[in-house]
Amino acid sequence: MSFRSCWRLAGAVPRLLWVSKFTVPTRTSNPVGSNPACSVISPNCGWKPTALLLRRFGSSPPSTDVTYEQLKVLLAGQKSTVIDVREPWELREYGIIPGSINVPLGQVNTALQLGPEDFREKYGGEMPQQADKIVFSCLAGIRSKKALDQATSLGYKNVQHYPGGWQEWMKNEQLK
Repeated sequence: MSFRSCWRLAGAVPRLLWVSKFTVPTRTSNPVGSNPACSVISPNCGWKPTALLLRRFGSSPPSTDVTYEQLKVLLAGQKSTVIDVREPWELREYGIIPGSINVPLGQVNTALQLGPEDFREKYGGEMPQQADKIVFSCLAGIRSKKALDQATSLGYKNVQHYPGGWQEWMKNEQLK
């Protein structure tokens, strides 16, 4: 395959996947199968890239889960806003994590778009800003994950959830 044909094929590979440094294309002594990166482009192209790296698109995002111990530290230091997304009757029946604000899951989307005064009046706590750390909690971690997704879609960057929820909180508190 000629250099021109090889170059056209190389142009089809998205530029984000390539590292900018390449050697001048030359023929290898055994072009087919001698360089696995070359065989991706074309089995006969003869490219000898000095570095062919793929970006790590599959890298995992920072953890959004908070453990019981981490939540205790956050509450003690008042370093975050903890929002319990259970319904008010659940809080009356089971209890609430001390220091958390109750915003039922169905109201999270609108509540996070309220003004600070309206939020304080309706929910009895300070309105978290988009840069503030927010931890969502519920009974067992399912609704809190949904609330986290809603907050993220609204532009909140530093959001987490407590997957153990009220059930894990109570178990740990009873052990003390």
